Amino acid sequence: MDLSSALSATASTLRRRPADLLPFYLLGTAVPVIARMGLFVALAGTYLHYELTGQLDAARRALAELDLTPPDTQNPEALEAWAESVVPALEPLASPTALLLLTAGTAVSVLLAVLTYAAVSAGQMSAVAGRVRGGRGLTAGIAGVRGRWLTFLGLYVAELLLWIGVSLLASLAIGGAFLVNPFFGAAAALLSLLVGLVVLLLVRAVFAFAPAAVVVDETGVVGAVEGAGGFIRSNPVDALAYLVVAVGVLVAISSAASALAFLGGGAAVALASAVVAAPALDLLKTVLYGDHRGAVAPVDPVDARLRDQFVGGVRRGWREMTAFVRRTPGLHAIAILVGVGFGAVGWLAVDPFVGTITTSIESRLVGHLPPAAALNFFGNNWSVAIATSFGGVALVLPALSSIAFNGVALGATAALEQNLAALLAFVAPHGILEIPALFVSGALGIHLGAVSWRAFRGRLSREAFADALEDAFWVLMGVGVLIAVAAVIEGFVSPYYWRPFL
Repeated sequence: MDLSSALSATASTLRRRPADLLPFYLLGTAVPVIARMGLFVALAGTYLHYELTGQLDAARRALAELDLTPPDTQNPEALEAWAESVVPALEPLASPTALLLLTAGTAVSVLLAVLTYAAVSAGQMSAVAGRVRGGRGLTAGIAGVRGRWLTFLGLYVAELLLWIGVSLLASLAIGGAFLVNPFFGAAAALLSLLVGLVVLLLVRAVFAFAPAAVVVDETGVVGAVEGAGGFIRSNPVDALAYLVVAVGVLVAISSAASALAFLGGGAAVALASAVVAAPALDLLKTVLYGDHRGAVAPVDPVDARLRDQFVGGVRRGWREMTAFVRRTPGLHAIAILVGVGFGAVGWLAVDPFVGTITTSIESRLVGHLPPAAALNFFGNNWSVAIATSFGGVALVLPALSSIAFNGVALGATAALEQNLAALLAFVAPHGILEIPALFVSGALGIHLGAVSWRAFRGRLSREAFADALEDAFWVLMGVGVLIAVAAVIEGFVSPYYWRPFL
């Protein structure tokens, strides 16, 4: 199959039944939410330790006696003196137990991130292979998570070890040559750089196709590396074409991210990269490798126009979201209680710092550019909603922690605000849409947690679990509509309408 045909098959597969593939890529955005659970538990344990030992009260009393307003940053001596006056007040918090808890929590979070990424990657590629074969992607992805996560972890570890090994060999060769003669050292450095670069490019090329080999050939790490190497030898033009496309997409994403990050649109680019570019590249390499193995089912082109598909998807998303809200009032009540409750916690937690540490909505709006701000608000808030919802797949807790975290952040920000009336006036127009949308995503995360728990215990079939993931995808499309409208209001209306009155 030539590159043009592979690209056509990729586009058709991605456009046909996107809800049968993209949920696993939405799940990929939730990996940080799942991974940070280790650190959150450590922070909760640290706080409990401080409360039980009285160290937190001691720190509060010491801080209450100080002027916590930092001096002018243009005066380094004054800033240093201020820091030296604050450090003794924080000494009660320098506990070995707290340090141990935070270190352990960080280590657990890193481990969770690695394991979750491997499991999600296995699900994504398995779903892609299922679609390429003409089957249902979500059921294949669910099976892939359970059956292939260890293989994908092995692939990542193997590639990392090879990169480390090549780098070490090059360093040893250069060091040995310099010991013999500086001229030999310079020549060895140049040669090692060139050879090492070629070897590392070959390693990356092989491991780019190795995940496709795992899911198409249903093999392990060694078999995947052998299969990927055989594909590159047999189809060097196709392999090179894919690598050129992949590099081009990455360069385009990086350029767009750099350009829009200056305008505040980096979050939207990151989201598009995760849920559009990543599945497209995975589909493309799996189609190429699958054709090499004779495992690609024919794909008919999509007759509907892209605009019609988009409008139809928006309408379906809105219907699915409203139906979900109507049938799950209890889950929404839980999400609201958690959000409001932890908002109160955030408000009370910063009470000792009110008046000394301040936030200002008016200062944050300096330099506000409505179009860029609206794009940033949309990308950031929809990313949070997606991660909160699909984070719930990891047995509810990540979704609840995400709701609680955002509640604490909003409560603390409001408590420290210099002009609370201005903050409330700013939030009101878009908040009537944005806040309910985030609560819907929280309720969806709780729902997916309950579904995943039933599936984990064997009380829910793989097909039913796939149906729940597909329904969640459409609910999040409806949530995206709410957040998009809220972002436009937040960008163009909220910063301005109240200024003549406050």
